[in-house]
Amino acid sequence: MFGIQRAIILAAGKGTRLKSFTQHKPKALMLIAGEPAIARVIRHLVSNGIHDIAINLHHHAKQIQEYIGYGEKFNANIYYSYEDQLLNSGGGARTALDLLPSGETVLIHNADIMAHINIQDLEQACPTQGCALALVPNPRHNAQGDFSLHNGLVSTEQPTPYTFSGISLWHDEALLTYPSQTSFSLVKPIREQIQQQHCAGMIHHDHWFDIGRPHDLIQAHSYYSQEAL
Repeated sequence: MFGIQRAIILAAGKGTRLKSFTQHKPKALMLIAGEPAIARVIRHLVSNGIHDIAINLHHHAKQIQEYIGYGEKFNANIYYSYEDQLLNSGGGARTALDLLPSGETVLIHNADIMAHINIQDLEQACPTQGCALALVPNPRHNAQGDFSLHNGLVSTEQPTPYTFSGISLWHDEALLTYPSQTSFSLVKPIREQIQQQHCAGMIHHDHWFDIGRPHDLIQAHSYYSQEAL
């Protein structure tokens, strides 16, 4: 078992880029080779020793809770953070953190990201304070990129050949400086940690799909269908 035992899955988004797909179903329940995306995320986390998982909810929240339950079928303990008003990625993660048992680090994973990120490598890359980001080479939809990497630390200096994958590891203290129940993007604390040189990066070269985009949703379905053969 790795040292990381807690995670937050961000599943509150409305999935507007998927248009008609998410009118009556949340993005987190989009089927990928016959299995809801969020179920694949949970199973990957549990296989890496993470059993306490908080999920933030807003759009079609009841459908997600009815499918996931409280984690028995995944061998996990599931906690739900309901948002009457969307709190964005940072606010959603910070508020959900209050529901989890105490600990030192927490993994944050977007529900619409399909990737077998090496969580052990991410943990080893993480500094003694701050955070570590899983990065991917820039995809077509973000050709300009988000970050560069220098001596293991994330930077915004040009050129920026890497894109944030939507998966990151945080020391609790870096998030607890923000108040709960407030709206802010996770980009804000990321940039603060970069400025303090407390933000490390790990490059992920294997498959990575952002299924919030129709093209990636189709590609993810095809990839995992082939993997199951």
